[in-house]
Amino acid sequence: MGSHELHHRDARVSLLRMPPRRHSARGRGHPIFRTVTYVVAALLGFAGVGGYYYTASALNHITTSNNEALLGDVRPPVPIVPKDSSKGEAINILLMGSDSRAGANADIGGAVGGMRNDTTIVMHISADRTRIEFMSIPRDSWVRIPDCKLFDGSTVKGWTTKFNVAFANGGKNGNPAEAAACVQKSVETLTGIYIHYYAVVDFVGFAAMIDALGGVPMCIPGHIVSGKAGLDLQPGKQTLNGTQALAWARLRTAEVGKEWVEGSDIQRIARQQTLLAHTAELAMSKNLFTNQGQLRKFITAGADSMTTSPRLADPTFLIGLAFSLRHISQENIVFATVPNKYTPDFLNVTWTPAANTMFDDIIHDRAIAGTSVKDQSNAAPVPAPTGTETLTPQGGTPTTGPGIDLNGACAP
Repeated sequence: MGSHELHHRDARVSLLRMPPRRHSARGRGHPIFRTVTYVVAALLGFAGVGGYYYTASALNHITTSNNEALLGDVRPPVPIVPKDSSKGEAINILLMGSDSRAGANADIGGAVGGMRNDTTIVMHISADRTRIEFMSIPRDSWVRIPDCKLFDGSTVKGWTTKFNVAFANGGKNGNPAEAAACVQKSVETLTGIYIHYYAVVDFVGFAAMIDALGGVPMCIPGHIVSGKAGLDLQPGKQTLNGTQALAWARLRTAEVGKEWVEGSDIQRIARQQTLLAHTAELAMSKNLFTNQGQLRKFITAGADSMTTSPRLADPTFLIGLAFSLRHISQENIVFATVPNKYTPDFLNVTWTPAANTMFDDIIHDRAIAGTSVKDQSNAAPVPAPTGTETLTPQGGTPTTGPGIDLNGACAP
């Protein structure tokens, strides 16, 4: 791939400890999404093995919208590629999970006005095509949201607030592309990372993708009941269907199992990243990328609920990108969260100085620290917090209850 692709340490304070920096990348993100990320990966794989006709037929289900006009003229420079890279340019894709309650989504999340996103992930594909890294941005990050333009020429004023307000501001007219543009502008302004393309998926799409895989195997650490999430899970190894996986990914409060569900968005990110890791492992174990029937079903399930940049629905582009990624290993699929700490009231998080290091690594196409699909530190993604990492249920009293051992609890 050439230039045409560009068309167009303060430890991490979270429940997922940041391991030592090292150059072997590593992987595990949205209630709706930590799997939209995988949908994109699946799209890439399918493009490579399914041929142009099958790829194009699946991609026809995706809604595309070019929102570049909404981003303004002042944007970060494109990624800086190391001189020894020879396989293309680095690519950054913004992945968002929408909790829009329009249509069938209301049956899952309830009827609520407006558009919000529970998940925002920057997917970085390295220039040499040896790494894919996913950086989760906590929805409760306390940041300055910039003003956002809409297609009708109007502007939604920004202010200092929670990060996920950006999606709501851009989505005031119910248009996912406008919502994505506001988030994209916010990410670029706050991090300095240039975003090439975006993808948005909703509730229905997430659940359908999991069902298309036949469910995802998970280990539940204890009996968990959440009336709000519509979830009742017994402890132990089990396979979650699409509806259950979505509820598990969105889970933030519980009537039973409070020791496992502490009300923290940071804890939820760790849980979601583990869900995505298991989804990735399942897809690889089924040789999903070489089974045209299964893969087409998986892509189509998600594509019906996706809105993306036009380039991400271009079969020619995806076939070439998939071919360049054909040798990527599980160890080099990495998930991380923007380094952060809680505000004094324990209701929001702020980014620590280590966040700038992570942003700079992505900008300069260097490997970031995180957790890979094959890394066994997956086993305890949410260790018990200590000191400044104290958790607090929304509006409640700080707690330091046990974390989630998603694999260890089910060890033979």
